[in-house]
Amino acid sequence: MAPTTAADLIRAAIHERGPLTVAAFMEVALYDAAHGYYARAARRSGRRGDFFTSVDVGPLFGELIAVQLAGMWALLRDAGAALFDIVEAGAGSGRLARDILDAAAREHPDLYENARVTLVERSAAARGAQRAMLGPHASTMVSAEEIPAATTGVIFANELLDALPVHVVTMTASGLREIYVTEREGRLVEIEGPMSDPTVTGYISDCISRSGLTLAIGARVEVGLEAEHWVRRAADTLDRGFLLLFDYGHEARELYSATHHSGTLMSYRGHTARAEDWLNDPGERDLTSHVNLTTVRRAAESAGLQTLGVIDQTYFLGALGLVERLDPGDDRGALKRRLAAKTLVMPGGLGSTMKVMVFAKGVGTPALRGLSNGRLTR
Repeated sequence: MAPTTAADLIRAAIHERGPLTVAAFMEVALYDAAHGYYARAARRSGRRGDFFTSVDVGPLFGELIAVQLAGMWALLRDAGAALFDIVEAGAGSGRLARDILDAAAREHPDLYENARVTLVERSAAARGAQRAMLGPHASTMVSAEEIPAATTGVIFANELLDALPVHVVTMTASGLREIYVTEREGRLVEIEGPMSDPTVTGYISDCISRSGLTLAIGARVEVGLEAEHWVRRAADTLDRGFLLLFDYGHEARELYSATHHSGTLMSYRGHTARAEDWLNDPGERDLTSHVNLTTVRRAAESAGLQTLGVIDQTYFLGALGLVERLDPGDDRGALKRRLAAKTLVMPGGLGSTMKVMVFAKGVGTPALRGLSNGRLTR
């Protein structure tokens, strides 16, 4: 009988190959083309979804990104670029791109007239919704499953890296052991086993030695090899321009500290976050872990990018003119925008836990407006 759920696929893989790494489990649970969580719906966030992102609070986030993209285009235009590629990775149905292009058409006509838009998305359901979502801007857009081979402009992603598969490793009295997924009495369960790949061991050892920390017995950490691979692939396709990433994350010294003793792998369903439920109902819930900003930055720099800044979302959006866009009136529209702004910059929420990472290639080290207040979380 053909598998009908992600759980069926995972059990079949375990029966065929033995226990799966957490990364292999997540790849099926999230991204299987037929049964994965992201594959089966065009939209997963928002009030009717399982979690909220900056895009879900309204168009303000996209408006501010458009301000930064206009500045990036001006730099490339003045250096001789003929067009400005806007490549969004993990674009979903295209809601963020729509907000950006609405703002560009209204406020940054030179950017809008010279933009070439590519929405990169693995989910066929989401790609199928993009043209309708972009509406009047659809003629400028191409849908793709992979980042285009050559980009002059910007590649950006909002909450992509935190949803990529990770290995999970724990420290035991006998040293590092990797967490695997297997089946017992019809249930998916965790077991410990040897390290699956020397690269996983090297990743952990390098982070520990550079951070000067010691993993306590029982500590769990995630190893984001796929996030590193994605950043290197993006860097390789960027001829000239910028890589702009928004994501939950910490430096290695924070991720490997006692603060995150149990790791950061989490499941989201119905706007409820639970660390203990990540094995349950694969394909029916989001799985996420915090991004290791240290290793992402090193991967980018090793691939030829220059780090321009790593900054809290609060400071990035503030530097782009967030406050100036708020109307002090008491009508419903003004109140909604002020509430949206509060959500985007709230300490302890999106404002401080969401980091903005900006890298450049072939453009020197320009002073970007979004980084102008200098509040870097290095």
